[in-house]
Amino acid sequence: MTDHAHTLKALHDAPEILRLVNVWDAITTKVVAENPQTRAIATAGHSIAASHGYPDGQHIPFELLLAALERIVNATSLPVSADLDAGFGGDPEDLVQVRENVRRVVAAGVVGLNVEDRMEPLDVAKARVSAVLAGAADEGVELVLNARTDAFVRAEGRSTEQSVAAAIDRGRAYLDLGATCVFVPGVLDADTTRELVAGIGMRKISVIGLPGALTAAEYEALGVARISYGPMTQNVALTSLKRLADSLYAGGAIPSDTEKLN
Repeated sequence: MTDHAHTLKALHDAPEILRLVNVWDAITTKVVAENPQTRAIATAGHSIAASHGYPDGQHIPFELLLAALERIVNATSLPVSADLDAGFGGDPEDLVQVRENVRRVVAAGVVGLNVEDRMEPLDVAKARVSAVLAGAADEGVELVLNARTDAFVRAEGRSTEQSVAAAIDRGRAYLDLGATCVFVPGVLDADTTRELVAGIGMRKISVIGLPGALTAAEYEALGVARISYGPMTQNVALTSLKRLADSLYAGGAIPSDTEKLN
């Protein structure tokens, strides 16, 4: 597990952007892992919750999420980074529970985590980051923490300039505590990305690939360390299923180039 943590950390430090195609169960993990360009596996918390019938936002029971993560880890020999929302601590200040949850996830073989700040007061968010890192340390693992700031997705009337400033302030604070990089979800254009990289650091920013966002190559040229795709991979898969169902009900047939992937 320690080797996997070191491997994942090295992938974030490399000059090439780390591209992570998000998964949500064992079979999607196997399909993505079989691609020779895949270097690590990342889960999408939204997608795991949806696959079990729950909305996003810590509504899925933690034990059910943990079991799903265990199956994903067991389906691959690659390092696994998982989305843990805000740590599943219940009360935002229940850091003892957050620390224990992280310990159990790491014990299951996960070596990287996304944990979000939900734009709570900075002292609360910093305390959560410390609890997350402590939970991994309890298992002797140097966790690769992709500390998420919701400065853009929870802008609440702030200007872009104010959101950039908030993301930089929070990002620096999380890195000072030991986070590996700072996840800034949102549709980030080139100018905004440049400001974030300048304020937080080269190869210290993590982004999400969304419709209307830059390409991975464009983000890489701007100094971004990591790009993942969150629930978009499941959305694409479900869109394909919906279109297939429409075709079959209209008298179509299974496409002849369909591969057997399970």
